Amino acid sequence: MRGLVVAGLAVALVLLVLYPMVASGYEIRFMLQLFMWVALAQSWNLISGLTGYVSFGHVAFFGTGAYATGILITTHGWHWAAASVAGGLAAAILALIIGYPCLRLKGPYFAIAMLGLNEVMRVLVSYFEGLTGGGMGLSLPTLYASVQIYYAMAIAALAVTGAAYLIVTSRFGLRLMTIREDEIAAAAMGIDTARHKLYAFLLSAFVPGVVGGLFARDQGYIEPIAVFPLAFTITMIVMALFGGKGTVWGPALGAATLFVLQELVWVRFLFLHQVLFGAIIILVVLFMPRGVLGVLQQRYRLPRYV
Repeated sequence: MRGLVVAGLAVALVLLVLYPMVASGYEIRFMLQLFMWVALAQSWNLISGLTGYVSFGHVAFFGTGAYATGILITTHGWHWAAASVAGGLAAAILALIIGYPCLRLKGPYFAIAMLGLNEVMRVLVSYFEGLTGGGMGLSLPTLYASVQIYYAMAIAALAVTGAAYLIVTSRFGLRLMTIREDEIAAAAMGIDTARHKLYAFLLSAFVPGVVGGLFARDQGYIEPIAVFPLAFTITMIVMALFGGKGTVWGPALGAATLFVLQELVWVRFLFLHQVLFGAIIILVVLFMPRGVLGVLQQRYRLPRYV
């Protein structure tokens, strides 16, 4: 069974590598954005799905990575690939600074604190006009590199999914899920809950920082309202919940399914996809709190790393 899975993944990888050679510009950008949402949903899952600390401001790391990348490219002439990695590091540093105080909060207090972080970062970016362009935004030098960014975004999505697999199937992941189920009991068992939560938080922040940098380079122009929107975080949450939070493949399944559905609905009904996402949240919370893969795990006794 595992051999078939490995063979299937190898074939899929080859197809993804060859895809830009036969696809149109729109099709390449479609897959590029799909990879972006897979990476973002997986990054949210690393902290919220595995530890239970629900973040409503995860897009703050996305926006931080986007602006760090944009500044390094426009001001210091960095290559976009190196600048995107630096954007991920900038997001991780932000997570390190706020991680110690915020991860001491419980339940809705952590969610509200993260929501506040997003608004603080958006205001700060708007305030420092000389560095970020303020409300006018930041324009990056023209660059036609959609195919290269397609590959970079695919690598980001595959890397974070692979990291999720390694974490979920490791002792570290087991300890994170123990914290999710009962943090007090986890501490009583000798688990350093503060350290484990912080490690998961840093990794979950690094990924959207890199993706935000790639997004900035692909768009060629960023502004506060475009890279710090609450809708981005809500979309990450819905995708992870729909597929199954706390699993390896759930966020990827949710991202792929809902992104395709969103594109189909958006073409015909411009604002209906927002109503649809709200309905999905309600239905998943009420009838499928563990998501699609969670239901399959329970019914068919699939391993927890699915």
